[in-house]
Amino acid sequence: MIRRFFLWFWLAAALASVLTLAMPAAHAGDVEIAEANLEYTDEGYKLAAVYHFDLNRSLESAIARGIPLYFTTEIVIRRPRWYWLDERTASATQTIRISYNVLTRQYRAAINGSNLQQSFASLEEAMSLVRRPGRWLVAGPDALKPGELYSVALRMELDVAQLPKPFQIHSINSSDWRLSSEWRYFTFRADGK
Repeated sequence: MIRRFFLWFWLAAALASVLTLAMPAAHAGDVEIAEANLEYTDEGYKLAAVYHFDLNRSLESAIARGIPLYFTTEIVIRRPRWYWLDERTASATQTIRISYNVLTRQYRAAINGSNLQQSFASLEEAMSLVRRPGRWLVAGPDALKPGELYSVALRMELDVAQLPKPFQIHSINSSDWRLSSEWRYFTFRADGK
């Protein structure tokens, strides 16, 4: 009896390791951050970024069925310090919601914190707002000290936490719903006043 148990245990372990090796690895990096820089304006520091990625069939199908997708960009600005941990100077997130209205047969894009919505005739046009978002304010005009060097970290991802609950559960088990970039790091010298 004990022998049979150990035989089944070893067979199950061997099968699990074979299946693990056969499965494609899930990894971040489906989104490429092609360009990223900060610019100083009278309002403060704004992020200008360009992303390169394509939606897979599962995500296109979800939008066509009326399920909105949320694309979140996160930025963290730190000031390096030699005597202690880096100082977190500013951080911000921006989420762009892409949805499809079956009645009007139009795609809509909305940016969080803004009451404006734009309508588009095609999914590709709507996704251009995600791939090339407008410059957005990430730090106030006095948040960064002029002349100081800052370290900036940036990433963009499909935010599955904002999906309806059944799709959140499905997204855990499906690599089709994992769309994100690696963190991109760059340095920035504050211009300021």
